[in-house]
Amino acid sequence: MTSNPPETRDHPGYRLERDPFGRLALVRNGQRIAPVVPVRSFPIAAPDEGIALIDPQGREAAWIERLEDLPADLRALIADALASREFVPKIQRIRRVSTYATPSIWQVDTDRGPTQLTLRAEEDIRRLSAERLLIADSHGTQFLIRDVSALDKTSRRFLDHFL
Repeated sequence: MTSNPPETRDHPGYRLERDPFGRLALVRNGQRIAPVVPVRSFPIAAPDEGIALIDPQGREAAWIERLEDLPADLRALIADALASREFVPKIQRIRRVSTYATPSIWQVDTDRGPTQLTLRAEEDIRRLSAERLLIADSHGTQFLIRDVSALDKTSRRFLDHFL
């Protein structure tokens, strides 16, 4: 069995490597911390700001102020690691709701494909800002609507019944 060399990306002060198992390792001052896991401080409000690299003991091993300040290859490595651990589908269209009372079954199109969610109560729709909503379904999955005004007219009409 041959071993592939680790994928590495440099940043001032440290280097990130991806081992053959896909895990990230942080190398700083000759010390290797593995695995490290990127965690967003504000995943909804500011997803590209304030990202911590957490060591196996749950401590912050490195801090990234803004993802856009990193070189493109390092940014892509971290974004890929974040995407593999986060699951917040973004609703792009509401096709149908079973009833305007709760519980209600919604047929929606998301950035990850069509799906169905069950809204247990109106309180499961949280307004994060004037245009941004977070919807929790009966299984605990969080669905994001980034911009209510960007939805089609039918989707906004369905939402209006619950807001």
